[in-house]
Amino acid sequence: MTGRELGRGALAGASLAIVMALASVARGAAAPDDYRLHAGDKVEISVWKELELQKPGIVVRPDGKITFPLVGEVLAAGRSVSEIRQEIEDRLKKYIPDPVVTVGVVDVGGNVAYVIGQVNKPGSYVMNPAINVLQALSLAGGGNAFAKLDSIIILRNSQSGQRALPFRYGAVSAGRDLSQNVTLESGDVVVVP
Repeated sequence: MTGRELGRGALAGASLAIVMALASVARGAAAPDDYRLHAGDKVEISVWKELELQKPGIVVRPDGKITFPLVGEVLAAGRSVSEIRQEIEDRLKKYIPDPVVTVGVVDVGGNVAYVIGQVNKPGSYVMNPAINVLQALSLAGGGNAFAKLDSIIILRNSQSGQRALPFRYGAVSAGRDLSQNVTLESGDVVVVP
């Protein structure tokens, strides 16, 4: 192989690396590295040099798990893609020496909040990756003519049970008590009476 051929090969390899890096950055725009998966999200998993282990569009089931060949069930909900990748690599070592696993988020459809009550467009809204109360109200088209905007509550589930967080639109829109404008968590319900 001549020096010129080596140079072309290195250039092609560098070009491929740049394209792959840009693709992973574009995919990462959907969910940052520390994004925690939810039921309903979709991931793609591939193992380098193992064509049978290329699985696009794996949906996180309602029980929070995914299934992958040779590995079985893996808890995905509440975990990052790097944690899932590491677990799959560890489990595959029984069958494949030094497996190289890639896990990417394809869709964050399970990361939703709900806006109900006296708004123009009640419904569920995908948070990509996060939105606050004002943003959710904006997505829902704002309050209608009957809305009591200073009596909004956010219902949030926690390990100790459900709790209600108050939101006074008048104070927040006037720039006061901005701590009420919390970042919503998956499953939160914004109730506009």
